[in-house]
Parts: sequence; structure tokens; C-alpha cells
Amino acid sequence: MAGTRVLVVDDSLTMRALISGALERIPGVEVVGMADGAAEARSLVESAHPDVMTLDVEMPGMSGLDYLAEIMETKPMPVIMFSTRTQEGAAESIEALRLGALDCFPKPRVAAPAELDAIIAKLAKRLKAAKKADMKPPKAAKPAARIAPIDWNGRLLLVGGDASSTKGLFDLFGAFPANCPPTVVVQHLGPGLVESMAEKLAEQVAPKVVIAAEGMALEQGTIYLAPAADAHLVIDQWPSGSLRLLARDPVAGERPSISLLFASAAKAAATNAVGVLLLDANEDGAGGLKALSAAGGYAFAPAEGGGFNLTRGLVSQPVATDALAAGVLKMCSK
Repeated sequence: MAGTRVLVVDDSLTMRALISGALERIPGVEVVGMADGAAEARSLVESAHPDVMTLDVEMPGMSGLDYLAEIMETKPMPVIMFSTRTQEGAAESIEALRLGALDCFPKPRVAAPAELDAIIAKLAKRLKAAKKADMKPPKAAKPAARIAPIDWNGRLLLVGGDASSTKGLFDLFGAFPANCPPTVVVQHLGPGLVESMAEKLAEQVAPKVVIAAEGMALEQGTIYLAPAADAHLVIDQWPSGSLRLLARDPVAGERPSISLLFASAAKAAATNAVGVLLLDANEDGAGGLKALSAAGGYAFAPAEGGGFNLTRGLVSQPVATDALAAGVLKMCSK
């Protein structure tokens, strides 16, 4: 199988060398070019035909965010961003992910290869998935529009994803009315990004968006985001449920665990639970989603050929990506 061809874009010569060196240590990855900005990158995209681009968020001239928006609008391709982790940088990282970037990694604080060692495994995983990514232009950012309310049937909604799911989460929740079902989200994000995700999401969706806390009651019209990775987020009971934070070891390397959230909902709510997984079947969440489906709940998961499958027990039906939000709301309505 052909390797993954990568174009590295960064205004810093030192950073280009560091990132290229890290990429070339990953089996099956070939750096086919380096660019110092958008103008040179445009030329190399045409001549070097990369599969994936790494892009600096904070470039002089045309910023990385502006160039990313141009890419996604004119010729979508998988892009992995590199950014600082200041508060402003965190907000820019979330915007990059909303635009369609697959992930956003921290730039090394010092110019040393060892600084990139910690992200090599995750970067390799992202690059492996990048060639299969379904790239579509993002919807324009806009304030939440009024959407017709639902007649809620009492079902609880659980959603799992990671950084690459950010655009999908904005698309999904952007179609929700203000009285959406209680919605609990575990999203694997880098340090310092959950707060910015909550702020950005709250600006653009109709429901209330909060970061989950111990003992918080589950209420209609609210989306609860799991806090940073020091505890798991689970449901204690349903109906009249609340959220619990469990300070336990990671599950399959993840904390908070999507599978643990889904499994807790399967136990507490069973047929009154709806789960949505925005990751591939071999990622965190697959086991918990199967448990939820086996308990009589409704489970949406990515289909191998694109779109989603809605499964309950042994029964499954396809759901187009553009119909996901409507399908989820239908399962949560009378």
C-alpha cells in the first residue's frame, strides 16, 4: 500500500525541520515538501500532490486559519494543525477543528526533537486515518438560529468523539432545538481545549452548553461536555439522573472513556438511551455502544462505506451523514 505523502507548512525554518524529522520517523510517511506560508504551499499542493498537510495556526501574512478555510472551501484535504497552547491559541485551535482540521497538536516550546516524542504515536494514528477522511466544506459559522422544538420522549442522548469529530459535533448540535434532549458528550481533546470548545459551541447552537461537574442534574435543553482528562464521566440513574465523575484509571488508554459513558447509560437508561459515536469502530466507544444497543438502546455509529448505521439489538439501518441530526432527534421525540 502506498505511503502517506505529507506537506509541512510553517513560517519557522526550525519548526519545519523539527516537524519533518518527527514525521519521517513514522513508518509509511514521506515528507514531499516544506513551505513557509500559504503562497508556497499552494504551489506545492499542485506539484507534490500531498495526501495530508500539517499547518501552523499562527503564521504571518495569511494566517493558518485563513488558509485552512480556503483549503476546505476550494479543495478539501486532510489537515493537521500545530499551535501554541495559550488561551487565544486554544480558541484558534477549536476554530481550526470546526473548519475541518483532523487534529491540533501543540508546537514544541523549545527547538528540540524530544519535545515531539510525546505526540509521535498520536500523530502516526492521525496520519493513518487521514487518507480515509471524508472531506467536505464546513458550514459557515453563525449565531444559533431558531429551530422548531421537539416533543421529547424522555430518552437520554450520549455522544462520543475526538478532536477530528469537532466539525461533526458542530454540525450535529447546530441542528438541535433549544429544548434538545439532555445530551452528554465525551470528546477527547488536547489540554486546555474543553473550555474553548464549550464557549465556541455555546455561541453557535441553540441549547445551553456547560462543562459537566460532579452531581450535576441532567436537564432537557442542555449539552454537557466532559471536563479534562482527570476523571471518567458516567450517568448514575435514569430518569431523574445526574452526572458522576469517577477518578479511576484510564480505560483502554482513555480518560474520560466514551465506552464507560455509554455502558453507564446502558445500565441506567437501557431502552431510554440513544448513543452516537463519531469515531471508527476500532476506537474508544465501540464496546460501550454495543452494550447500549444490546440493552435495547439506539446506537448510531459510522458505516464502513460512509454515513452511519442505526442499530438496536440485531436490527440495523443506514443513515446518511446529512440525515444524522434528524435521525437522532427522531429517536428522542414522541
